[in-house]
Amino acid sequence: MSTPRETELKLECDRLDLAALGSHPLLQGDGEPAALRSTYFDTPDEDLRAAGLTLRVRRKAEARIQTVKADAGTGAAGLFDRPEWETTISGDEPDPAAFADTPVWEVLGSAKDATLAPCFSTVVMRTERLVSHGDARIRATLDEGRVETPAGDAPLCELELELESGTPGDLFALAQALSETVPLRLGALSKSERGFALRDGRLSTPSKAGPVVLPAHASAADAFRRIVMACLRHLRLNEAVFLASRDPEALHQIRVSLRRLRSAFSLFKPVLAHDPRAESLSQAIKSAAEPFGRARNLDVFLETTLPDEMARRPGEPGLPELAERLAADRDRAHAEVAEVLTSTAWRGLLLDLLSWLETGPWRTGTGADAARDAPARDFAADVLERFRKRIRKRGRHLAKLDPEARHRVRIAGKKLRYGADFFASLFPDKTARKRHKAFTAALSDLQDHLGALNDLATAHTVMAGLAEGPPGTAASGPALFAAGLTAADNEAQTGTLLAAAEETHADLLDVKPFWR
Repeated sequence: MSTPRETELKLECDRLDLAALGSHPLLQGDGEPAALRSTYFDTPDEDLRAAGLTLRVRRKAEARIQTVKADAGTGAAGLFDRPEWETTISGDEPDPAAFADTPVWEVLGSAKDATLAPCFSTVVMRTERLVSHGDARIRATLDEGRVETPAGDAPLCELELELESGTPGDLFALAQALSETVPLRLGALSKSERGFALRDGRLSTPSKAGPVVLPAHASAADAFRRIVMACLRHLRLNEAVFLASRDPEALHQIRVSLRRLRSAFSLFKPVLAHDPRAESLSQAIKSAAEPFGRARNLDVFLETTLPDEMARRPGEPGLPELAERLAADRDRAHAEVAEVLTSTAWRGLLLDLLSWLETGPWRTGTGADAARDAPARDFAADVLERFRKRIRKRGRHLAKLDPEARHRVRIAGKKLRYGADFFASLFPDKTARKRHKAFTAALSDLQDHLGALNDLATAHTVMAGLAEGPPGTAASGPALFAAGLTAADNEAQTGTLLAAAEETHADLLDVKPFWR
């Protein structure tokens, strides 16, 4: 039996923007609004959720439709491509006969308690229109409503573009055309994920990168696509949190997601070598995100460096003024980050990246076939070995290196760490898992010491800018004096950190690689 699939591009916007989409010339067609109520079910232990499945019953007028969806394991952002089974049933409760031929049956068969109960619901007013764009037929779905959970409700405003026929290129072309007039953002959560996150209190909290699961049979190209999708998801989840709260941890996770994303471009360079768009997209992301670095440096200084200095010198009168001045600088820096994240250029860049990932020449062009089509496991072993040699070479005599050379070691270490995370699932046997744990622990220790040294350098940069800024904001004498004391106290830690970094570099090279 072939598995039916759903391929859709999910985009988010505000309520007023969704209304504007309803009258957009490119989305005109027949389609009357309809009220839908969907209830999502799971077992007491949430066995379906753990298996990457969702089970819902949707009420539309007098009809009841039961749907099972399976997560394809891509960690999607924007583009959702997953198996789906739909059946008309007679009541508001799940009908076992309707999911007998789906993975739900097997999961419930092994569950400790297979009782199904409602977890949350979505209530939306939906308008569907079948539109043409290029050679494609696309179903445009506009949903406005809310998610209802025992923990509270949240608004829901989405545009879904589902490819009925034609090629994905036309699907993305329609999305890009719409985004020129309406601020659309890549959707990172399915409705079921949004419901669980809201119910569990995670919808407004920063998210760390989730695990990347690569199938054993994946090619290098498959691996790259899944990894980039996971990075985009990580980015979008934290964008939403930062824009709502200016949470410093959300900003940190945004920067982590972008470093992981650019590291993926570097790790997969042999696969992308014959597509010039790869390098231009990577550079565009780096350039657009430049303001994020200063904001993060100020966060670290205000949350770590300055509190430590205040604890060392509790009576220093210039430190409170220094904190006040830098807090104002941070507010301005956070505003710059928000301006980037809400800009048309940034939203367009992410949509361009997703479009290129799905339809770009790197997927079909000649010249990189061998690397692109190679088994992901073989490709991963070669890449990890190459980057391990790089960090071994660059890290020799680490304590004697100048700051710029140490920075290159740190960057190489980050890429190796992200590569180890990306490729871990390709080496699932017990010995490999044990070695992976030891390898990433040693690499994390090295990164911690190199990161602390980098924080000292960025603290100097932060304090060097105290005499600058808008008129009337220059720091006073006491604040500048306190900054000088802070710089001196930080500098005293350099020797200890260098010695520790050199030791952890040696420890890393002693650990057996998990990919061999």
